Amino acid sequence: MSSMSDIVIGGGKRARRAYGLDEVAIAPSRRTRNWQEVSTSWTIDAYRFELPFVAAPMDSVVSPDSAVTLSALGMLAVLNGEGLWARYEDPQAILDRIAGASTEEVGDLLRRAYSDAPVQPQLLATRTAWLKTQGVVAAVAVSPHSTAELVPVAVDAGADMVIIRGSTVSAEHVSADTNPLNLKDFIHRVEVPVIVGGCATYQAALHLMRTGAAGVLVGFGGGATLTTADVLGVRVPMASAIADVAAARRDYLDESGGRYVHVIADGAMGRSGDIVKAFACGADAAMLGTALARASDAPGSGAHWGAEAWHRHLPRGQRNLLPAVGTFAEVINGPSRTADGTMNLAGALRKALATTGYSDLKEFQRVEMVVTQ
Repeated sequence: MSSMSDIVIGGGKRARRAYGLDEVAIAPSRRTRNWQEVSTSWTIDAYRFELPFVAAPMDSVVSPDSAVTLSALGMLAVLNGEGLWARYEDPQAILDRIAGASTEEVGDLLRRAYSDAPVQPQLLATRTAWLKTQGVVAAVAVSPHSTAELVPVAVDAGADMVIIRGSTVSAEHVSADTNPLNLKDFIHRVEVPVIVGGCATYQAALHLMRTGAAGVLVGFGGGATLTTADVLGVRVPMASAIADVAAARRDYLDESGGRYVHVIADGAMGRSGDIVKAFACGADAAMLGTALARASDAPGSGAHWGAEAWHRHLPRGQRNLLPAVGTFAEVINGPSRTADGTMNLAGALRKALATTGYSDLKEFQRVEMVVTQ
């Protein structure tokens, strides 16, 4: 199943034409609406959010304190269960050094910051329990490698939602030195909703949906900070990836007799126009990293990096330095002082729905799109 056309590269090797978010656009319809009358709410499992945005589990974006701030703005914030806040009692000095390091020294600094201090399960439990005391939806992300060890810790401490996130996540993670992680068996034993990913194809998404996941992440995460395409040659443009995974969601809905799995775009959405187009391609929610890392109150202080940047042997990411554009509140709800799509992300989404005549996000997934490049 694919919406991408078949192309002969040479000999017997064929490929599919795929489109990135910068290669497509939304076509206006015959109807418009008042922007104040559209809904951008998102409900997953028992949890309802005013905005369909998810703060990515990146140390430069989500700390325990910023999770509370972002939650108050109406979105879901996800704490990295293997990040600095699960390794250090107070990582602020490390965050400051990462932000101030030169390009030449930052790679080694990142690797040392994460390798010198192992994840402390009790500290992760303490952070999760504290989030619960603040009255927010406590969401924790872990990698497939650490899922079996850390998810029970987070859930026992009160986590409301778990995200199993990696560059590529399969329904069965096989390793010669550990027991295979069978996601279907594992998810059925977890008492809270589980979101898994990334994936970028119809078939991979369908397999993940069959595990019982509440949501599937589309993409490889950390679009602006990720160099996986340069290092591994692995990349699927996001517009096509979202559309393919949305097709898998539709077919799984029929296959399962009505079970709806949420499609969450993850990566390559640094500006509001990209976010809007992700919803038009079929996403139910958007996981944001760079867009939030530009906030003046982000914990990274403008420095932005993902988990791949501190891999000990094969780093596939980098630290970016981003100019501050405003507070979290201004980035999400405005008012915007720029015309470049970095502020008032929620306002842009509402305006796009209104301009095309749709009243909510599920309707908006049917909007007409055009290829621009």
